[in-house]
Amino acid sequence: MNTLFTLPAPTLLPIVGEEKRFPVNRVFCIGRNYAAHAAEMGATVDKQNQDPFYFLKASCHVVGNHQKIAFPLGTANLHHEVELVVALDKPAFQVSEAEAADCVYGYAVGFDLTRRDLQAKAKEKGLPWDGAKNFEDAAVIGEITPKAQVGEIDKARIALTINGEVRQDGNTSDLIWTIPELIAYISRFYHLQAGDLLMTGTPEGVGAIQAGDVLVGQVDGLTSLHLTVG
Repeated sequence: MNTLFTLPAPTLLPIVGEEKRFPVNRVFCIGRNYAAHAAEMGATVDKQNQDPFYFLKASCHVVGNHQKIAFPLGTANLHHEVELVVALDKPAFQVSEAEAADCVYGYAVGFDLTRRDLQAKAKEKGLPWDGAKNFEDAAVIGEITPKAQVGEIDKARIALTINGEVRQDGNTSDLIWTIPELIAYISRFYHLQAGDLLMTGTPEGVGAIQAGDVLVGQVDGLTSLHLTVG
């Protein structure tokens, strides 16, 4: 079929121990999934009376490990958020939590980069967060480790350093909504597909990034994520 123009190549992420690459479809991002982070942002979470809060990042905005990115346009307050990323390799639609667990292929470390000043303005006006969250190089994601190699990651340390200084230090056991709960919830509204990624939220300690900073993100059992901001 002839097309008017050629689209960019799909975003592909390396897989630990595999020659094949993981093609990225969509990136779902969960907000306020650690109580301490919600509190530092001036929010509270009542799991019994609230649903998970989420937004999306475009797959073309994903950047891989050991990269250097330009300081994003339009912001004077770029923030770091280290997250556990879940990679799906099966479709899921209106699945149970037990079925959701079977859709997980593996895990990675990710950075949800955020234009915090733009987010604050959007919050004040009750507007969407697209400009604050969904921009070029806003989703930094490392190599995917298959679940078969690492098992479940429900009690893993998650941490971020900048220039060697620890900024964030938490544990995935503090997730408010578990990975199966999140997949089952989102599958109520979307036909989830193989290639979808789920960024599961960040622990407390988010803060500003300056040009020249070197970020290292870690989740126990996974490949560390390295980023330099130019």
